[in-house]
Amino acid sequence: MNHYLGIAIESLVAVLLILTIVYCMLLNGRLKRLKADEQSLKATIGELITVTEIAERAIGGLKHTVRDVNEHLGSQIALATALADQLKGQLSESDNVLRRLSRIASAARPLVEVQPEAQVEVQPPLQAPKVSAARANAAAAQAFAERRRPDGIAA
Repeated sequence: MNHYLGIAIESLVAVLLILTIVYCMLLNGRLKRLKADEQSLKATIGELITVTEIAERAIGGLKHTVRDVNEHLGSQIALATALADQLKGQLSESDNVLRRLSRIASAARPLVEVQPEAQVEVQPPLQAPKVSAARANAAAAQAFAERRRPDGIAA
């Protein structure tokens, strides 16, 4: 019986040893895959670092471009504001000139007496009313005198 007990124990040890070898082979395969994944992960991390550096440089360039555009846009806005103010002044001055010209033109027209409606004569549109030269010159001089500027020079 002693002999069978020794063989049974030796057989059990042999089976356990075989199971240990198989398990070690499985672990070895898993470790190889993990090593391969580690190399792949290192490559991915390296690429990510490179892309991050490129993105940081691009962001720096964009910040510089935005700063330049803001400075240029600010000067363009200031110039546009100045031009708008200048145009506003010129428009108001042109309105004044138009009013003066209207006064001169109305002063050059003769005074027409209003007749009752029954006696109104229709003149042909091509005929200009007769005005004495002295009266027209006086009206023009009056309109010219009214448009004097504050500095004493007539406009």
